[in-house]
Amino acid sequence: MAGESLLLFLPQLPSTEVWAALLISLSIALLLIFFLRNKLFWVAKNFQGGASFINHQKNYGKLLAGILLLGFLGFAWSAYLTHERLQRSLSPELEGVDLLVTGVVDGLPSQNSEGMRFSFHVESVEMEGNSNLLDLATFPKRLSLGWYSGWRGHIQLPEIKPGQRWRLPVRLKRPHGLMNPHGFDFERWMFQQDLGANGAVRAGAKGLLRSWKPALLDEFSASFKTYVELMRWHLRERINAGAPDGAAYVGVLIALVMGEQNAIAQSDWRVFNATGIGHLISISGLHVTMLAGMAAALANRLWRTGSLPIYCSAQKVGALSGFIVALVYTWLAGFQIPAQRTMYMVGVVAVAMWTGRITRSFDIWWWALLVVLLLDPWAAYTPGFWLSFGAVAAILFAMPGEDGLSECGYSKRQKWWQSFKEASRVQAVVTIALLPLTLFWFSQVSVVSPLANAFAIPLISFIVTPFAMLGAVLPQPINEWCLWVAHTCMEGVAWFLKPMSAWFWSVAHLKQPDLWVMVISMAGIVVAIRPGALLKTYKSRLFGLLCCTPLLLAPSSQLKHGEFRVTVLDIGQGTAVLVETAKHRMLYDTGPKTSAESDAGERNVLPFLRGQGISYIDRLAISHKDTDHVGGGLSLLKEIRFGDLLGTLPEWHFLLKKAQTLNMPALPCQAGQEWWWDGVLFKVWHPASDMTFASVHHSGKPNALSCVIELRNHAYSFWLTGDVEKGGELLIANEYIAPKEVASILLIPHHGSATSSTSIFLDAIAPRWAVVQAGYRNRYRHPNRQVVQRYVDRDIPILETVKTGAQVWEFRGDGHQQTYWRELHRRSWHQ
Repeated sequence: MAGESLLLFLPQLPSTEVWAALLISLSIALLLIFFLRNKLFWVAKNFQGGASFINHQKNYGKLLAGILLLGFLGFAWSAYLTHERLQRSLSPELEGVDLLVTGVVDGLPSQNSEGMRFSFHVESVEMEGNSNLLDLATFPKRLSLGWYSGWRGHIQLPEIKPGQRWRLPVRLKRPHGLMNPHGFDFERWMFQQDLGANGAVRAGAKGLLRSWKPALLDEFSASFKTYVELMRWHLRERINAGAPDGAAYVGVLIALVMGEQNAIAQSDWRVFNATGIGHLISISGLHVTMLAGMAAALANRLWRTGSLPIYCSAQKVGALSGFIVALVYTWLAGFQIPAQRTMYMVGVVAVAMWTGRITRSFDIWWWALLVVLLLDPWAAYTPGFWLSFGAVAAILFAMPGEDGLSECGYSKRQKWWQSFKEASRVQAVVTIALLPLTLFWFSQVSVVSPLANAFAIPLISFIVTPFAMLGAVLPQPINEWCLWVAHTCMEGVAWFLKPMSAWFWSVAHLKQPDLWVMVISMAGIVVAIRPGALLKTYKSRLFGLLCCTPLLLAPSSQLKHGEFRVTVLDIGQGTAVLVETAKHRMLYDTGPKTSAESDAGERNVLPFLRGQGISYIDRLAISHKDTDHVGGGLSLLKEIRFGDLLGTLPEWHFLLKKAQTLNMPALPCQAGQEWWWDGVLFKVWHPASDMTFASVHHSGKPNALSCVIELRNHAYSFWLTGDVEKGGELLIANEYIAPKEVASILLIPHHGSATSSTSIFLDAIAPRWAVVQAGYRNRYRHPNRQVVQRYVDRDIPILETVKTGAQVWEFRGDGHQQTYWRELHRRSWHQ
C-alpha cells in the first residue's frame, strides 16, 4: 500500500532510466540483506546465546526484504495502471474535431435543466475526411458525453438507457479542470473514473455530413456492467414513478437505494452538510452491514431446518449469504468506497469462517484496505476513503471486543441503558477521531453533528432506507406505500434539521490544517480515544484533546507593513482575484455563473476562502455587471461577511439589493478614489466620474464602465483591469505616469479580447508580467492571437491561468515570489 501510494505524489511517471535504477537498487539491497545475514550467522554461532540471535536476525532480514519487495511491487502495479490509462488519453490534435463514435452507454445517465450526461464505451471512431477508422489503442476507452437541448430547448432529446448502442457525432476535449488551492481536482476524478475525454453530441449542428446523425443501433448490448447499470436505471425509474407527487426528497431516496446523488438539490446538501449527516445521504457502510446481517441471519435460520447442517455449518452458509448480498448491493450502489470497504470486510469474515481461521478485527480492516487500494490506487485521493476507513479504525481501536451486557442477569432497562451508552460512546469516538480529516477535506466541522446524527441515524438507517429499498423492488401499489413512508419520514428528518442548520453557530469554518497540525492532533486523538476506564484516565484524555487545539488556530496573513499578496484564481472564463495586506483583504470580482444550478463563487471561490480560513473580507470590488464577473456574488454574500461593496453597478442590480438587505455600504467606483491599507496604496483609475450607465448606453456594453484598480507598494504594482476596452485604456494612458523603479504586473483586460490591450496602454503601463484569466478552449478564443503578439513584441511574458492554475504573487520587501498551483501540485494525470 505504501508503494502504491508513493506513485500518487509524483509529478509524472518514472522514465525507463529511473525504472532501471530502481530495479538495480532493489537487487543490490536484497543481496546485501542476505549477505549480511549469512555473515552474522557465522559470527554469532560461536558466542553464547548465538542461536537466539541468529533466529532474530533471520526474522528481521526476511521482514526487511519483504518490505522492500512488496513496496516495489505496489509501486510497479500502480505505475502500470496509470500508464495504461495515460496511453489512452485523447490526442490534442483531436480536440474540437468532428468525430463519429460508435459505442455503448455503460453508465447511469444524469439529467438536468440543460440536457443529460452519460458515460460511453467506445467501440469505433471515424473522423471526417478519413475513410479509415482511428486506432482505438491510442483513443480513450470511455468518454463522458453531454447531450443538450439547445439554448432555446429546440432539440428533442431521446431516452438514453444503459446498454444502448449508439452512433454519435461528437466533439471532444481533453479533461481539464480548474486548479485552485482547496479546490476539486476534476482531472483526477476523470482519471479515476477512466474517462479519457469529455464532450458533447453534435445533434443538428451545422456543417456536419448528412450521414452523421445520432442513430440508435441496438437497444441493449449485453455485458455484466450494462446489466448492472440497466438494473440501476430501472430502480431509479421505479422510485421516480412510485414516489408521491411533488416529492421534494425523491433524490435522497434514490441516493439511499443506489448511490445516485445528482437529483439532490444544492439547498438540501447545505442542510445535510451543516448538520453533519451528509455521510448518511449515500450508500454508507451501515446500510451494507444491515442488509448483509439480515441476509446472514435469514440464511442461518433457514439452513438449520432438517439435516442440512450435517453437510455444512449454518454459520458458514450465513457468512457466504451475507457476502453475496453485500456484493450485489455494492454493485447496485455504484461501487462507492464506503460500500466497498464494508463488502470486503464481510468477505474477509466469510473467507476466515470457511477456512477455519480466527481473525482479529484489525486484520479484517487491513485486508479490506489492501483490496480497495489494489483495485483503485487513486481512491486515496477521495474524502470517502479516509472518512470511511478512519471511522471504522477509530471504533476498532477505542472499543475492542466490547459486547455489552450478557443475556442473563440483567433487566431490559439495564440492557437498553448499556446499549445507549455504547452508542453514545461510538458517536463521540467517531466525531473526535474524524475532526482533523473533516477539516482537511472540507474546512468545516458541524457543531450540531452529534445531536443531528443521534436523531437522524436511527430514522434514516432503520426506516427511510429499508422502506426506500422495498419501494424500489416491490410491485405496485405496495411500493407506493413504502415510498410514501420513506419520504414522509425523510420530510420529518429535514423538518428537524433545517432550523439547526440555520443557527449561526451550527458550523465552524476553520483553516485547512497544515501537516504539523495534523500530526499533533492525530497523536492527541489516539491518546484521547484509547480503550480503558474513562474516570481513571481522564487527565491524559484531556491532554490528548488539548493537542487538537492547533486545529482552531486563526489564519495569519504573515505579511508585514507595506507587503501584499495577490491570488489570481483559476476561474475559467471570468475573473476572481483576492488581494491581502497585513490586516486587510479585498476580493475583486466573483467569477462566472456556470449554469442555472451553480456558479464559480460557490464551486471555486468559496472553497478557497474556507480552506484559507477566511470568513471576513473588508471590501468586495465588482468591476462591472457582466455575468462572468458577478456570477458568484450572491453565493459569496450568503456565506462570507464583507465590509462594503465597491463597483460600477446599476441601481437595480441584484448585488446592490442584496447588500442593502445585509446593511452593507455600497460605493460607486470612480477614478481618483484611493485608500491606504497597511502601507499599500489602492488607487482607482477608471471609470471617470462623469461616466454613467446612461452615457454608455448607446454602446450596449457595460465594459466601458469597468472598475480599474492599481495596487502599489514601493517596489511593485498590480493592475486589476476588469473588461476595460480601448476608450478606457486611452483615458488611463493619458493620466498615468509610471513611477521609477516600480515593476508592474497587469491582469490583461477583457481576458485578452481584441477590444483591449492597445499599444498605447501597454506602452504607458509597461508591465513586466501579464496575467490572463480565460477558460480552456473558450468559445471566444481568448486570448486573441493579435493581442498576444503585442505582448510578445514587448517581451512581456503572458501567464495564463488555464496553464498555470491559480497564481499566488507575494510582494515582500524589495522582492517578489510567484507560485503556480498547477506546477506545484502536478500529478501524472494532469495536463
